[in-house]
Amino acid sequence: PLVVPDTLRPATSETLATTVGARGVQIYECRARKDGGYEWAFVAPDADLLDAQGKAIGRHGAGPYWQSADGSRVVGTVSARADAPAPGAIPWLLLSTKSSGSAGAFSNVTSIQRVNTVGGVAPATPCTAQFAGTPARVPYTADYRLFTAR
Repeated sequence: PLVVPDTLRPATSETLATTVGARGVQIYECRARKDGGYEWAFVAPDADLLDAQGKAIGRHGAGPYWQSADGSRVVGTVSARADAPAPGAIPWLLLSTKSSGSAGAFSNVTSIQRVNTVGGVAPATPCTAQFAGTPARVPYTADYRLFTAR
């Protein structure tokens, strides 16, 4: 069974509505730091949202947003994070959301948990001056658990 850290639990006034899978990339860019060095900076996710049968039902992208094929959409803000249990995987998150699209499957979502992450961490290759401005698209998968008010 899925064990989610207590820090990532949504409010007791919320209930799990559905879980959607995601398959895509986390986009990074090699950028200069204030101290003169360089680092891989996170830019955005770019992923398909999938139903239990693996069929695309929406998109996940910069904002971050989750948009259903029906046009309903929410934008999230990270409220908590926890290290992923799997090595080399992006953190698990709890995000609070607000609707920013039409009424539909996602319009009543109040928070989202990102769990079961695989991959998606910044490249291991060094980010140096010669690579400044270079994007990197790192494959990842995750489950997004969508919660609504009870």
